[in-house]
Amino acid sequence: MRRPRPFKPFEKPVPGELFVWVKRVSYVELVVFIGLLFFWIAPGFETETMIFGWAHGLGFCVLCIVIWIACVRHEAPYTLLAGTLTPFGPIGSVIGIELIERMGWGIARPTPTGGASHGATERT
Repeated sequence: MRRPRPFKPFEKPVPGELFVWVKRVSYVELVVFIGLLFFWIAPGFETETMIFGWAHGLGFCVLCIVIWIACVRHEAPYTLLAGTLTPFGPIGSVIGIELIERMGWGIARPTPTGGASHGATERT
C-alpha cells in the first residue's frame, strides 16, 4: 500500500509505480497511432482506418487521463502532459518519457530511502 506523502507543490515529481503504466499506455497508443497512419495512407482500407481511428481516439483519451493522474500524484511532470497534448500526440509522450528517463528532465532522482534528492551531493 502506498503511503501518502506530505503535499509540497513545488517539489519535482518522483517517478513511481504509476509512471510504469504511463510508459506502457504511451507505447501501446504509439503503435495504434502508427497503425492508423498506415491504414489512412494506404488506399482501400476504410474499415481498418475507422477501427484504428476509434482505437486511437479512445486510447489517446485514456493516455491523457493516466498522465494527468500521474501528474497529480507527483509521479510525472506536467511537461509530459503538455508534450502529449501537442499535435504530435503519442509521439510527444514517448519523446517526453525518453527525455525524463535518459536525462532526468523535470523530475527528482529517487534516493534509496524512497525520498527525492534535490541537487544535494551524496558522499560515497
